[in-house]
Amino acid sequence: MKFRILFFLLTLVVVGSQSLTAYASSCSNGTIRGSYAFTIHGQVFLPNGSTLLIDGLAKTTFDGNGNLTQLDAIAVNGNVAPGWASNTGTYSVNPDCTGTFTVTNGNQPPVHLQMIVAQSGNTIHDMVIDPGIATTAEAERVSTPKD
Repeated sequence: MKFRILFFLLTLVVVGSQSLTAYASSCSNGTIRGSYAFTIHGQVFLPNGSTLLIDGLAKTTFDGNGNLTQLDAIAVNGNVAPGWASNTGTYSVNPDCTGTFTVTNGNQPPVHLQMIVAQSGNTIHDMVIDPGIATTAEAERVSTPKD
């Protein structure tokens, strides 16, 4: 009887670990195909020692092939420029659901980010990795394009 219980528990562990491994390696660029609403918070540390507070919103659309478009509104120390800034960029999602993306806005330096894709692609967590910028963002999928 003890052998059967031990065998049953061992079987559950093996099956469970295989399904976790399969799930963990299920991401790709196509996982986040669609539009996401981002909420952005953080700080920028200037060379003179002062700090800028950053808050913002972005609607980012990932095409499933490594390209993105984005509209954003960013407040710096509580001041928001009117209208939406239009951006483009590229991204890459790894099989383990981590990834990177870069957003470019005209003559501004590109912003580089690392991300984690969660909830089967319905949620993205990211952070800027450029020196002097400490911002994070959370996003939820708002639409998936029809094929």
